[in-house]
Amino acid sequence: MAHINLLPWREQKRQERQKQFYTVLVLGVIFAIAVLYGAITFVNGLITEQADRNIFLQKEIAALDIKIKEISELEQEKASLLARMQVIQELQASRSKVVKVFDSLARTVPEGAYLEDLTRQGSTLTLNGVAQSNARVSVFMRQLDENAEFEESKLQVIKRTSTNPDAIRKFTLSVSESKPKPQEGGL
Repeated sequence: MAHINLLPWREQKRQERQKQFYTVLVLGVIFAIAVLYGAITFVNGLITEQADRNIFLQKEIAALDIKIKEISELEQEKASLLARMQVIQELQASRSKVVKVFDSLARTVPEGAYLEDLTRQGSTLTLNGVAQSNARVSVFMRQLDENAEFEESKLQVIKRTSTNPDAIRKFTLSVSESKPKPQEGGL
């Protein structure tokens, strides 16, 4: 005998398909939510990791800033010490300079000329003296120029004390000391 199905099979099939569709839809939504949650968690993890890196870098930058400040202070101290050392070296080099200058002055003053006054301002000497003639002053200046302890001499004033031909001449001249040469093997 033939079976005749009088039940509404098409309606059941449609309900079954709708049930499957909703099940797949719910599973798809759940899967999408899970993927979205995973992506958000991953991105938040990256953001947190980057924030931790930034905090670490800021701490390291602060530490380096402190070290840079210390280095600049040390460089200032170094510059100060070098300046002091330079002054000490200059003093060491010029220590015997005064003795050499006086010795050279005594050797360069020609016969017939005498120094009455010597004034020093910085490295410039102003010499006041008397001489028997203008030629004696000229010889004195030439000898000063030839001496290694002095640089170029300049005559400022020369005048006769009287109208007599053999009257003495009062003169004022200035001369600069030469720079002391740095000694080898110094500080």
